[in-house]
Amino acid sequence: MLRFRPLSGSICSRYRKRCGIRHRRFGRLFLLLASIGIVALHSEGQDLTPRAYIITPIHSNALVLSYSFETGNILINPTLPISNARGTLHVPTVSYSHSLNFFGRTANLSAALPYVVGHFKANVNGIAEAAYRSGLYDSWFRFSVNLKGGPAMDRRQYAEWKQTLLVGASVTVTAPTGQYDPTLLVNLGTNRWSIKPEVGLSRRKNHWVADFYAGVWLFTENSEFFSHNAEFPGTNTQTQDPLGAIEGHLSYDVRPRLWISVDGNYWYGGKVYRNGNAALGTLESNSRVGVTASIPLHQHQSFKFSYSYGAVVRVGGNYGDLSVGWQYSWAGKPN
Repeated sequence: MLRFRPLSGSICSRYRKRCGIRHRRFGRLFLLLASIGIVALHSEGQDLTPRAYIITPIHSNALVLSYSFETGNILINPTLPISNARGTLHVPTVSYSHSLNFFGRTANLSAALPYVVGHFKANVNGIAEAAYRSGLYDSWFRFSVNLKGGPAMDRRQYAEWKQTLLVGASVTVTAPTGQYDPTLLVNLGTNRWSIKPEVGLSRRKNHWVADFYAGVWLFTENSEFFSHNAEFPGTNTQTQDPLGAIEGHLSYDVRPRLWISVDGNYWYGGKVYRNGNAALGTLESNSRVGVTASIPLHQHQSFKFSYSYGAVVRVGGNYGDLSVGWQYSWAGKPN
């Protein structure tokens, strides 16, 4: 699931009305804060997903309904006149995945569509400001393939197979399908494409499974960032540097399909540029840690619970994230 950490929204127009046109210089400040907020809001680097490269029999399907609750502080450059920034997010998500035979190797296709309800508040120059957003977030799609350790197998072959070392690769794409209004400072959608190539390792020894992933997010340009409004009647552009991310997990099988994992990651980069100029305080160097548990209900259903928090947060949202998901899985047509 995608994670994000917003900064408060439409404060610029309200502050301008309150203080008059002579305070137009604060429009530049709000744009700076918005740049910080956007990189925090759409930081894809913080995902924590154990067992992402463990394979399943071909023609397996899974439908997942999940809900995440995130709340905490938003950390920005301390030289800026903003304090007590906080956010609270409710994120229901529906996702689907399907496994297939890809030139003799096990592969998986996944898609997800999140919806977001967010409340944000902060003090700007001593004045309390608040914002509310509700709508679709950008959808994402992932294709992964096993390169070593897991040929394409039907259910009978899979039942006899024992995992040792798996090596896989994946490509995740985030599409600009989320709610977006170029006249607003903060949006749920990004109005851009993002792509993440990644490699992953998974090693099993008895009841223990260790996972490690390394990838990089690449971003296209947002060609209409905070544009066509009273502050900026023209068009602004926003770009972002690549964002590198590593992720590790150590999980233990209590019994088949019942497992618990400790999780951690680190991501670096992603500096934001507006009209070619670097935005102050947008370089990310953050880390999250957490735990995940998967509990089977019966043959086709299971629950997954997770909690994570910011172990190192230098910019963006220092959020606690509590998630719960229900999964229904089934086999498709036979080989």
